[in-house]
Parts: sequence; structure tokens; C-alpha cells
Amino acid sequence: MIKGKVILITGASSGIGYTTALTLSKAGATIIAGARRIDKLESLKKAIRDQNGEILINQLDVTKRQDCTNLANSAVDKYGKIDVLINNAGLMPLSFVKNLKIDEWDRMVDVNIKGVLYSTAAVIPHMLSNKSGHIVNISSIAGRLVFPAGSVYCATKHAVTAFSEGLRQELSQRSNIRVTCIEPGVVATELNNTITDSSLQGFLESVKKMEPLQAQDIANAILFAIDSPNHMNVNEIMIRPVQQER
Repeated sequence: MIKGKVILITGASSGIGYTTALTLSKAGATIIAGARRIDKLESLKKAIRDQNGEILINQLDVTKRQDCTNLANSAVDKYGKIDVLINNAGLMPLSFVKNLKIDEWDRMVDVNIKGVLYSTAAVIPHMLSNKSGHIVNISSIAGRLVFPAGSVYCATKHAVTAFSEGLRQELSQRSNIRVTCIEPGVVATELNNTITDSSLQGFLESVKKMEPLQAQDIANAILFAIDSPNHMNVNEIMIRPVQQER
């Protein structure tokens, strides 16, 4: 069911995006990969072509509307369609509000919310024209629960979760466009590297003591959702490490 699908992935240069691209390619999908780090995308392209997969890469900053439009158009120009969008690009520079890391707040809003909106806007006209499609948004447990030092990050992920449900209600029944919201707990990715608030050192140490989810775990969940029968809309998948309490 996934074989031959054209799948667009944002934030594909590392972590969940990179692993998902490899996983879906092995399952027979054609990958359209976008990210800021073109050198990492070149590595992904080589890895996929080494396994005889098909991939198109483009430099992408999801905070720029035109970049998102260009990525979608490149897929349609070459393959004539976009079957799936995976909104994966995201940042998590956790900090206490009192420390006023406002530049980081701005960046999170731009990437985690606007990036999802821009990329979605870029693919919807093509999906509506084809009367089919699937949008997968990578939210977080933080899209359900709020925790200290996560106020702004949680707010952005709550927005993604809410947006996903709104999309489902608007597009699934009327336009045959399925919507899935993936909500991982702690995953071993580069996300923690964006944290600059030194007062969170204790938090980071506690995370290191936990056996986290792996990017492959999330890629497998995404594969399950996309590969499900056409009559089945996997709306939400929430995944935590066994050792994560909240």
C-alpha cells in the first residue's frame, strides 16, 4: 500500500526525519526530503540510493513560505503528485519563562507552528486536486502535558495537536485526506542540543538516566499509520519510553 507513494518529509537531515526517510524508502516509497543542512541530505540521498531507493532533496527552511512551496512544487514537477506530507521539522530549546529567552520563543513559534502551517499549505492544493492524501504531524507528549521550563515549547506542540484535529475534521471525510498526529515522549535525537538554559542541567541528567525511544520506533509508528488500509484513519499515536512517568 505504501509502495509507489511520493512522501515529502521536512527536517529530514537527522533523527526522526532521517530514519523515517530510510524506513519508508525501504518500504517502496519515493522520498522528497527537505532540511537546512544540505550536506546531511546528501548523506541521506546516498544511503537511500545505496538501497536502490528514489529520493529528491532540497534545502528547506520551514520558516520561509517560499521554501515550503518550492519543495512541494519540486515533487509535483518530477513525480506528478504528493501522497504524504510528514511535518517533522521542530526545535525544543526548553527554558524557564523568567529567563526571557525571547529569541528562542520566536524561533520555536516560527519552526514548530508556522513551519507546519507553511508546509501544509504547500501540499493541500495538490492533495485536493488528487482527492487523496495523508498529512502526518510530529507533535509531542508536550502537546498534551505541560511541564516547568516547557511553557513555550508545550504551547507550540499543543498548537500542532489542535491543528491536526482541525485538519482531520475539515479534510478527511470531505476530501479523502487522512491526518495523523504522532506524539512521542523522550526520543534519542538532537532536540536536547538546542537547550541553552544552564539551569536545566539537572533535567538533562535525569533524561540521560532513562532508556529513551529511538528514532526507529517513531519511524515504525509513521509507517504503520501511512500503510494502514485506505478506509482507516490513524488519528493519533502517543508513544512513551517505559521509564517516562509524564
